[in-house]
Amino acid sequence: MCRFLIFKGTEPIQLSHLVTRPRHSIINQAFESKLRMPSSRPMNADGFGIGWYDPLPAPGGLTVPRATNIPAPPEPTTPLEGDQNKHSMSHSTEYIPTPPNDPTHDMKEDPLAGLTNKSAEILKSREKERELENERPCLFKSIHPAWSNANLTRLAEKIRSALVFAHVRASTMAGAPSEDNCHPWMFDNLMWMHNGEINDFKKIKRAVQQSLPEELFLYPSGYTDSEWAFMIFLSKLKDPHARNFTHVELRDAMMETIRFINKLSKEAGITGPSLMNFVVTDGKTVIATRYISSRTSEASSLFFSSGTSFDEYEEGGLYRMTKADKRENIIMVASEPLTFERSDWMEVKTNTMIVITPKMNLLQIPIIDEFWVPPQDPAHLTRSRDFAISIGFGHGFASEQARKEDESS
Repeated sequence: MCRFLIFKGTEPIQLSHLVTRPRHSIINQAFESKLRMPSSRPMNADGFGIGWYDPLPAPGGLTVPRATNIPAPPEPTTPLEGDQNKHSMSHSTEYIPTPPNDPTHDMKEDPLAGLTNKSAEILKSREKERELENERPCLFKSIHPAWSNANLTRLAEKIRSALVFAHVRASTMAGAPSEDNCHPWMFDNLMWMHNGEINDFKKIKRAVQQSLPEELFLYPSGYTDSEWAFMIFLSKLKDPHARNFTHVELRDAMMETIRFINKLSKEAGITGPSLMNFVVTDGKTVIATRYISSRTSEASSLFFSSGTSFDEYEEGGLYRMTKADKRENIIMVASEPLTFERSDWMEVKTNTMIVITPKMNLLQIPIIDEFWVPPQDPAHLTRSRDFAISIGFGHGFASEQARKEDESS
């Protein structure tokens, strides 16, 4: 039962207001999920990850540290009587005003002037690398339980960002915990997370790998179905190294990813459903899905909340989303709500995609395929939660018993 959280805002937020301070922060969800009965609350203790984008813009222009080529003014002649103190300082520190009509006043020095061709090329290359690095997300991962990681607590008090991914992991695969298997993952300026599992992934893993170009086949450092799903997504983009994507490009690539996984599963004779709550961002657009390859079962839980501010209104980590007007300054998407206010959160319908555009518009798009059940179909209301709950993925808001426990604590 993994849990993830996405924050996108018009202004940066301190990470602690998302991951550590709220009473039901994603760290607390790691050991105390409110979406199940107390007797069946597995822990998300197989690692965690935080991803964010630097809110500071990249410094513009090339800068070359070197001595100035402006000659020093001549030494002053013998000072007039009474002016000894005025000329006692060295010419290197004397202020010499620029004449108001000096034609060189507004001229900017070429940072590449005086450099050899090779040096200029190196400087341009380093500047390009710096720009690209500034666009890439920052990641912090650990295999330790999130609730006992002191570094996470300290960093969360210092880091601010307008786009944040957070994930706590409960592994569904054999093997020792590894940072390479912790979400989120990144590829250039793209970042990816997953809550769920691809059913019998081992039966389609070879077909997945054979479908990828060499670069993407060699890229994964872990072995999870989630990271390989990311590689499939990248392969559906025209150019995964592009610096800019439209929300339509990312949306279509996500649709193709789900279709391709379903196709391979069908060809491999896999009959059980896959839970594919995927989320991806390029730092500007966010795409999230709540999806299951079944017409009769519910997908893993997913909610969203939007408003103008997200603040602590009472000591003890009680937060709420405030909507002062029609603006959407903040949009959050989460496997489980961060607050206990029902009015703060809307449940995403099964087999639906959420798109948050760069201009903070939130779109809900149905994923129409063989597993889509339209709202007017009575079967839409009879999807069972048993499958997702049986493998550890929760549904709905806090149970009454869990709510009473929290109020009495």
